[in-house]
Amino acid sequence: MSQAKDRAHPKKEKKVCEPKDPNLRRKAYKFRLSPTKKQVDKLGWILRRCKEVYNAALEERREAYRMSGVSVSYRMQADQLPAIKRLREEYRDIHSQVLQDVLQRLDKAFQAFFCRVMNGETPGFPRWKNGDRYHSITYPQGGFELLHGNRLHLSKIGHIKIKLHRAMQGKVKTCTIKREGDQWYAILTCEYLRDVATAFHPSDEEVGVKVFAMLSTGEAIENPRHLRVEESKMAAAHRTIHRRKKGSHRRHRAKKELARVSRKVRNRRRDFHHKTSRSLVEQYRVIVFEDLQIKNLTATPKPKQDKETGKYLPNGAAAKAGLSKSILDAGWGNFVRLCASKAEEAGGTVVKVAPHFTTQVCSECGVVAQKDLSVRWHSCPGCGAEFDRDHNAARNILHRYQRNKLIGAGSVPQKPVSLRPEEPIL
Repeated sequence: MSQAKDRAHPKKEKKVCEPKDPNLRRKAYKFRLSPTKKQVDKLGWILRRCKEVYNAALEERREAYRMSGVSVSYRMQADQLPAIKRLREEYRDIHSQVLQDVLQRLDKAFQAFFCRVMNGETPGFPRWKNGDRYHSITYPQGGFELLHGNRLHLSKIGHIKIKLHRAMQGKVKTCTIKREGDQWYAILTCEYLRDVATAFHPSDEEVGVKVFAMLSTGEAIENPRHLRVEESKMAAAHRTIHRRKKGSHRRHRAKKELARVSRKVRNRRRDFHHKTSRSLVEQYRVIVFEDLQIKNLTATPKPKQDKETGKYLPNGAAAKAGLSKSILDAGWGNFVRLCASKAEEAGGTVVKVAPHFTTQVCSECGVVAQKDLSVRWHSCPGCGAEFDRDHNAARNILHRYQRNKLIGAGSVPQKPVSLRPEEPIL
């Protein structure tokens, strides 16, 4: 009897998860879309419906835990989508995987929230989404297709004209439609195998970079300060918004103008980062950066309070705000990430070293020459070496990497314990 049962219901073989190929890479390509007026209205309508699903799913999770202590999972909410479509027929005009991706975004937000709680960081509970905070939809597997080289077909939307300004590498896996102000973009994620044999860098040169704007060779990379250039226009756009009535069409047009100026700054900064990182990667095999903690550098200073009177004392917040704005305007973190990505494909390497005392130690003799941030020239009291402050720091960054490479240390060495002229820290 048991044998007949086994023949009728054979046991399923367990799937063996094959290890992921270490050379498998993913790259995102961003292309401009030119939808018609009807398609713009349709895309905006879909964004509003997806925002409703996101907020409803967030409300369900909050209330389920508050009322009965139950944690709602992604699978529990995804199983409700067919019933929701039967009750709300308008959701039938949205591709099913787009709605599933909305729930996956919320699930990722909760996972990140719990991760921050476990790490003792500021939790930041997932927020509600309004019209100004939901700008994209994603087709994670299907529902999209490139046609005739200049058309993108989206399920439930139709054919949209697309500007493919560059060739894509690999197989297209996902498609994200994003709204930036009054412009629309398609972000196509491609998967490809990186050929290690062809990743060979022709140069053996190494360079230390003080971002921005100095190399260890003495070559300066000027910081274009994109935000500072357009700061007056952005301030005027903000004033216009606040003068106009909330919810009015004139206020909506003012928001579009602010978005246009912000997009212009963002595009200029991204273009500068791409071009500069490409030139560095093509010229040098090893690029060495400081391992800067940008979040700490741009943090707001803690308030100082007089214990006797209770009044708050000056803490330099105004000056710190100006410095933080300049740091964020430069976009150090994104620039280093682009250099690392491009160097990996070109057969190069990006290394980070500890940033301690790179501007204070002399790159010639190792003597510590303390100086304030306002002092932009390095004059060594020991050997008399004269360098630009950033040039001296870039030399120290490169020397520190070369020294740690000889002793076999990691890419980010620990803070030096002592600083002595007879034992230089380079």
